[in-house]
Amino acid sequence: MRQYPRDQHADKRTPAVWTGRATNRVQWLAATAGAACMALGITIAVESAWTSGIAALLMAVIGCVAAGLLVLFGTLAFVHVAVKVDDRAMEVRCGHIGLPRRRIPLSHVVGADFAPSVNPRQWGGWGYRWRPEKGTAVIVRRGEGLVLRLGDGRMFTVTVDDAESAVRVIRDRLRHPAPPGPPAATGV
Repeated sequence: MRQYPRDQHADKRTPAVWTGRATNRVQWLAATAGAACMALGITIAVESAWTSGIAALLMAVIGCVAAGLLVLFGTLAFVHVAVKVDDRAMEVRCGHIGLPRRRIPLSHVVGADFAPSVNPRQWGGWGYRWRPEKGTAVIVRRGEGLVLRLGDGRMFTVTVDDAESAVRVIRDRLRHPAPPGPPAATGV
């Protein structure tokens, strides 16, 4: 009976689908401020004596409600980020409804790197960011992140917990690409 050497990576098999997320609880404070601004606009509309004129009142109400909505939904979109890596792509979804969303086929990725310290200040704040010298990023908190190098020379960064394992999974997928999928429907 012939003995075969044990595969040293047998216990570290890549999962079929890797998922990770990152959360920023501080964003809830900004969302609360947005909700308070909306409540102020509604309170002005309901409790105003309407003596200062309709135009001034409408401007105050619409201004407060619009600013509140922008702040509320703008911050809720980046309270957390969810990252999913399967055998074909990496998908990033932001917030509770998953928007904005970015899907990057692994066929467009040439490398993946671990970034131990991503800081929102490096990118100009939280959210979906673009910097000419750094590429595109989804930043929801300070800390570790994943940096993809794309085939067209651009970079994509996302802050996510356990980014090192995401890098390992992506690198493994790049070494062992998935077989081509079924052809897309042509609509004919």
